[in-house]
Amino acid sequence: MSEQPELTQPVVSANENKLVERPFRVKLRGSVLVLVRLPNRRDVRAAFHQLSTTGGVIHFEKPLDEKIVVELIFHIEETTIREKAQMLFPMWATQGWMQPFRFVELSDASRASLDANLKSFLGDAAKGAAAGS
Repeated sequence: MSEQPELTQPVVSANENKLVERPFRVKLRGSVLVLVRLPNRRDVRAAFHQLSTTGGVIHFEKPLDEKIVVELIFHIEETTIREKAQMLFPMWATQGWMQPFRFVELSDASRASLDANLKSFLGDAAKGAAAGS
């Protein structure tokens, strides 16, 4: 049985006496592939474990250096996203590495497109799960 993407609940946290809502995150569990273009123009293929409009987690065979800025190129639904991201501290997983990242310089248009496509992706996955039950 294939695993379906799932939505994680937004978290509201206190930030300098203001409530800030974290964007929803979609757990993709490797169902969306990503091409990671390194600063030296070499490409690394990987898969998203989790994705949101602010960042996510990528599953790598070997981790990348922390704080390195890369270009992420991926397709979600009908859209190709090509944006810069900063890699964060990697964590060992049973079959490779989980490495969080945050988008840098994500344009409003790309953020809106990613948000809409993630919501659409979730809706399609929910429909597929309901049809299979």
